[in-house]
Amino acid sequence: MGLIGEVLLLPLAPVRGSAWVVRQVLNEAERIYYDPATVRTELARLEERLESGEIDEEEFDRLEDELLDRLEISMRGNAGTSEWT
Repeated sequence: MGLIGEVLLLPLAPVRGSAWVVRQVLNEAERIYYDPATVRTELARLEERLESGEIDEEEFDRLEDELLDRLEISMRGNAGTSEWT
């Protein structure tokens, strides 16, 4: 279908381009969200908030569990790769 297909789909080019941009933004956001360095930084900030009395032990435990889950997912998803080193 080659050239004819491209001509017929030309009016959809802005939509296809927008979809590509959205996919790229989502991929980058996910990469940052699961980046071990980012998670470790957030864990350190969380500990500072606990020590300063900004949050209580219960909230700290809940947020720490969420961050550790993210860290586990990132380590499991990248086992054997060096994407985030």
